[in-house]
Amino acid sequence: MTQRTVAPFLTPEGFAQPSVGAVLREGSALLEGGRYAVHAWSSRGSWRRTPLGSAPVRVGEPVLLVPGFLAGDSSLAPMSRALRHLGFRTYRADIRANVGCTLAAAAQLEERLEELAQRRGTRARVVGHSLGGMLARGVAARRPDLVAGIVTMGSPVLAPGAHHASLTRSVDLLVRLNRAGMRNLMAADCVAGRCAQESFDQARLPLPDGVDFTALYSRRDGIVDWRACIDPAARAVEVRSSHVGMAFDPTVIALVAAALRPATASAVEVDRGEIA
Repeated sequence: MTQRTVAPFLTPEGFAQPSVGAVLREGSALLEGGRYAVHAWSSRGSWRRTPLGSAPVRVGEPVLLVPGFLAGDSSLAPMSRALRHLGFRTYRADIRANVGCTLAAAAQLEERLEELAQRRGTRARVVGHSLGGMLARGVAARRPDLVAGIVTMGSPVLAPGAHHASLTRSVDLLVRLNRAGMRNLMAADCVAGRCAQESFDQARLPLPDGVDFTALYSRRDGIVDWRACIDPAARAVEVRSSHVGMAFDPTVIALVAAALRPATASAVEVDRGEIA
């Protein structure tokens, strides 16, 4: 995709696309996945579904997990299993692949949160990876009655267009397919028109009092400009992870768990990256 495909306003002054070679840093996702596997093995499968009669004590509000661009709910399955082991009630966003209109995805997320609120009688906390975090922030700003707090992971809220060229080409392909008749995919308006502007504006709306916000970012991120992930309204937390690896890195999961229950999280557990 060329720079003309994504509107310039999505990459404000002070931000930039990662260098072409930056994507090589994403190779560390293999190590991060390995660490997750080691934790799972050392806990002897305790991250799997807890046997009947031995479920952990439930803590905090329900947690909705929102996948990033090009990903689906399955991408956050490892994090879901780990959080459930810690006592959190996690729920899917019902997104098979996050490749459609961003405004439509935000509306779907809002409907999902309304469903959870009705079902559980309480607000939810939302954990969003990359684009999922941007969607979560917009919905939290509009509907604080549904959202108690959000945790974003590698979400370039300040500059959605500051992403690697490989991701840019993926967006271009979706736009071309949309023009060819696949209307359920991202359209040009979503990256360069009114839809893009409205989505960007929603992701930057002031958050009402009572909505907690933690933003995780990594200088090793090879997909987005890490500076764009540090929202002034958030409690920024730096991690040492690839962009993709944030979805399953054990240390990141520990920090997410701490953010979901800040009043009870152990600083020692967070520092050590212990999640079981």
